[in-house]
Amino acid sequence: MDSTTEDKTPSTGVRGDIFATTHWTVVRAAGRSDSPAAAMALEELCRTYWYPLYAYVRRQGRSKADAEDLVQAFFAKLLEKEYLAGLSREHGRFRAFLLTAVKHFLANEWDRANRQKRGGGQTVLSLDYQAAETRYHIEPEDQLSPDKLFDRAWALTLLERVVERLRAENAAAGRASQFEQLKFFLMVGTQNIPYAEAGAALLMSEGAVRVTVHRLRRRYRELLQQEIVQTLSDPAQAEEEMRALMAAFA
Repeated sequence: MDSTTEDKTPSTGVRGDIFATTHWTVVRAAGRSDSPAAAMALEELCRTYWYPLYAYVRRQGRSKADAEDLVQAFFAKLLEKEYLAGLSREHGRFRAFLLTAVKHFLANEWDRANRQKRGGGQTVLSLDYQAAETRYHIEPEDQLSPDKLFDRAWALTLLERVVERLRAENAAAGRASQFEQLKFFLMVGTQNIPYAEAGAALLMSEGAVRVTVHRLRRRYRELLQQEIVQTLSDPAQAEEEMRALMAAFA
């Protein structure tokens, strides 16, 4: 994300009453109750953020096939209620919890999982590993440690999810073409936006483009904030989590 962006990061004055119940708070409560909602919330989080986990395992030196087996075996373990019951209070961030959990899994579970017949285990989540492998091969080579690659992939996944939500909203409002023309201005400084050129392409006045981009950026910040707090047990940590994620691009 461009550090010169006028609207650099989302407003982080998160109202606790709005976001008091997040995906991660629901999951953490699962250790104290048999909750179908917790299982659904955890699966949603895993489906969203599984690629950073895959990238971490690959950067650890595992082969594509081994990484696929590992990720499925890890999710099988993660989705067990007994595992969730062991969540500790310090895991206020799903990102931190997932990284700690997979490190523990690699250290203690991989040898046992690897002794199972390849292909004999149950597929826990249907995931597009080929797309993940393609994406992995365009990651910076030998420049990022597994931990840093995990955080970078997490941040990119978060931003991509926000853009997809914004795209869907605009498509539903009949503004799909307009969004595709203007989405590139979400992450650059306002002084770098060629409003007049964009207006000419969209048959809009420069002023109308300025207003539209401003609204897009405001909604982008709102959605980004929403996505971040879903991975936190305390919405007040949103600003700190944002800084940590943006540091992944440094």
